[in-house]
Amino acid sequence: MNFRYQSYVLLAAITLFASSCYKKFDADSYKPALSIGGYTSASEIAPGNLVAYWGFNDNLTDSISKTNCDNSGTSFTTGIKGRALKGADKAYALFTPGTAITGLKAFTITLWVNNPQNTNGIVGLLSLSNTKSFWGNIDIFFENGSTDTKAILKMHVASAQGEAWLGNYELQNVWDRWTNLALSYNGVDSFKVYVNGLKIATHVMSGAGPIQFLNPGKMVFGTSQFQTVPSLTSEATAQDWASYLTGGLDEVRIYNKALEEADVSALVKLEGRGK
Repeated sequence: MNFRYQSYVLLAAITLFASSCYKKFDADSYKPALSIGGYTSASEIAPGNLVAYWGFNDNLTDSISKTNCDNSGTSFTTGIKGRALKGADKAYALFTPGTAITGLKAFTITLWVNNPQNTNGIVGLLSLSNTKSFWGNIDIFFENGSTDTKAILKMHVASAQGEAWLGNYELQNVWDRWTNLALSYNGVDSFKVYVNGLKIATHVMSGAGPIQFLNPGKMVFGTSQFQTVPSLTSEATAQDWASYLTGGLDEVRIYNKALEEADVSALVKLEGRGK
C-alpha cells in the first residue's frame, strides 16, 4: 500500500511540475488575423497613395509630412480608434498643406465624426481654403436644417474647371455617435460620396479632368474657412449662420487617388474595429 501511495504522490508531483512549465492553452492565439477585403489593418490600404493622415492621438501631427497643426482651442477625447480631436465653440485647428495636397489631381478624403446636433448653424468639418473665394477648394460640412434624428451633409469641391456641389444628403441617426464620411474624385469626371463605407451618391462633372485648386491656403479642421480669426479668405468673415464642431473628429486620411469602393468599405470596417 505504501508503494502504491508513493507512486500516486510521485505522479501528481510530475503532473504539477509539467503543467507549470507550459502556458495555458489560449484558443484566441490560434485564430487567424482579422482580414477584411484582404487587409488586416487600415494602414495596408493604398499606403503609397496616402499623402496625409491625422490620427489625433493626443497630437495634431500629420503622420506623413510630420507637420503639426496650429491649435486654436481644440483638445482631445476618446476616438473611434485611440484618441480624437475635440472641438468647441470658436475652436479649430489649422494646417499648412504642402504640394502633395495642394497639387492633388484626384483624391479620396475619409474622416470620422461624432457630434451633437447642430442647432447653431452649419458645422464645418474640414476645408481646404481658397484665399480669394467665399467657399473653399474643398468643404465638408453639416448644413442647417437638422432635426434630432436627421443631419444634412453637404460637400463642395472647386477648381479651375468649375464647382461641384454635392448634397443635400439626409443622414439618419448620426448625432452623438461615430460616423464615417468619405469623398472621392477620380481625376476625370466622377465624384463619389460615402457614409459608413457605403456609397450614397455619384456626381458626374463632364470634362472636368484633373483637379486644379485655385489660390489654396490653409486647411481647417472644426469649422469653415470664413469662421477662423482672421478669416482664411479675403472674400468673407464670420457668418451668423455658421458654427463650430463641438464633438470629435478622428482618423482623417487623404489619398492622391480615388479609392475603389471595396477599399473604402474595408477601411471603414477596419478602423471601426480599431485596426
